[in-house]
Amino acid sequence: MKTPNFYASGGIDRAAHLRADAQWIKQQIEDRTARIVPVWRSQNLVMPGNPPIGVVVEANRGLLMGAGTVVFLGLVEEIPHFAADFSAHDDPPLAEHGQFRDMRGVGQLLAHHEGALLVYARATIQWHLRHQFCGVCGSATVSQDSGHMRKCTNADCAAQHFPRLDPAVIMLVHDGGDRLILGRQKNWPSGQNSVLAGFVEPGESLEDAVAREIFEEAGVEITDIHYHSSQPWPFPSSIMLGFTARATGTTLNVNREELEDARWFTRDNLLQSPENDVFRLPRSDSISRRLIEDWMKQ
Repeated sequence: MKTPNFYASGGIDRAAHLRADAQWIKQQIEDRTARIVPVWRSQNLVMPGNPPIGVVVEANRGLLMGAGTVVFLGLVEEIPHFAADFSAHDDPPLAEHGQFRDMRGVGQLLAHHEGALLVYARATIQWHLRHQFCGVCGSATVSQDSGHMRKCTNADCAAQHFPRLDPAVIMLVHDGGDRLILGRQKNWPSGQNSVLAGFVEPGESLEDAVAREIFEEAGVEITDIHYHSSQPWPFPSSIMLGFTARATGTTLNVNREELEDARWFTRDNLLQSPENDVFRLPRSDSISRRLIEDWMKQ
């Protein structure tokens, strides 16, 4: 794609071949060559402003002694970058550098490469926090391979655990003309509507998941399923897989347990969207917004 989705393709060389090189990792920190992307209780460090700026700080042993898990993220312009978890601090640290903010509120305001780096750091730290114990035997796990694997400390088990993502399909369903389906959930901000989405189930293809979710939520059968693009969405650990599809009928049968409402909207409806509590489109950093805007431009 000419323009990648938010949080994707942020210029990060993951340099996986360096993860097991403990001596190289140690040297980067000792020489203060590396940079740290701090995370505190799932929030990232940001310098307030218009626009705000994602903050990375110079690595040093004193700083890292106050951190929990540290993860080698990769190279940004040949400079090693690490995520460091400061969640054990009662109060947000590094106040001299900025403020810790939830990326769900500020991510769309950051420069593209900054947003991609910060959500990557957030996602890796959150995975470690959720996998402190082995899912096989329940024993404690320890971080290995510079934070890209956790290993069970029980010698009789020694299971290795790697970061996993939850694949979700998100799809814009149109009628072949100038209408598309948008729905809303009860817990969304007032007036917000979006294309429909759902998680892929075991043993299911992406195309089958697209068709199942649309029928389950809106009661519509579809055809002409086409892949659009994908987006990392670490809130907490999803990968969004975007599709378009054409409905074979126009009558909706909305599943009220899944959605508060779902309706057909025309291009004119969306072009005149007031973006207020009466009606608004999804947030600008989401693939759902990208799907809608690309469709409107056709």
